[in-house]
Amino acid sequence: MQAVILAGGFGTRLRSVLADVPKPMAPIHGKPFLAYLIDYLKLQGITEIVLSVHYLKEQIQAYFETSYDGIAIRYAIEDQPLGTGGAIVKSLAFVDVSQPVFVLNGDTFLKMDYQAMMQQHQAAMSSMTMALRKLADCSRYGVVFTEGTAVTAFKEIGSSDAGLINAGVYLMNPQLLKDRVDGEAFSFERDFLFPQISSLQPQAFITDNYFIDIGVPEDYARAVSEFV
Repeated sequence: MQAVILAGGFGTRLRSVLADVPKPMAPIHGKPFLAYLIDYLKLQGITEIVLSVHYLKEQIQAYFETSYDGIAIRYAIEDQPLGTGGAIVKSLAFVDVSQPVFVLNGDTFLKMDYQAMMQQHQAAMSSMTMALRKLADCSRYGVVFTEGTAVTAFKEIGSSDAGLINAGVYLMNPQLLKDRVDGEAFSFERDFLFPQISSLQPQAFITDNYFIDIGVPEDYARAVSEFV
C-alpha cells in the first residue's frame, strides 16, 4: 500500500513553543512526530510514502532520506505553497496511479485499521473514502454528516456539538484529481471536496480510536505526555 503525507505547512500556531522546526518534525522524546506516524503506517502495511514538503524541507529530507526502516520515501517539493489540494496533485505524480493511495496530514495521528479501510473502499468501488472520528466537541474541526456509509455534508468550524469530524486520512483513487493542473494552488477541502460532495459521495470509515492533532501548543504538549 502507498501513502502521501502532507508535511509542507508552516506550523504558525506552534511557533511559540517550536521555532525553526517544521511542524511534522516536532520532537517527542528525541524523535520527530512524523517518525511515529510513519512507524505506525509501516505496521499497517504501508510500503511506499511520498512526503509533500516545503517549509524547512531540508530537515525532513535529512532525517528520512530515500528510505526509512524499509519504507521507500520520495519527495514532492513545493517551490511555493500550493495548499492541500495543490500538494496532493503534485504528490500524485510519484505514486502508482493504478492503485488507491492514502493521503494524510503530517501533523495528525489516528490509530485505525488501514487494511479495513482499504477493504471497504474497494468493496464500495468508491473514488474516495474518508476516515471520520467521533468527538464530543467538534468546534475545532467542524462536523461531518453521513447517510448510511456515505458522507453527505459538512458544517463549518464553530459548532460545539458532538459528532463526526474529518480525521485527515483519505483513501482515494489518483484519477480523482486528474483534471487539476500541477502547480495550481487550492484547498482540497474548500475548493474540491466541499463543493462536490453530492457528486463525490465519499465513503465514511468511522472510528473512535486514538486521535491527536499537534497543530496547537496544548495538543503538542499532550502528545509529548502520551507518546512513548
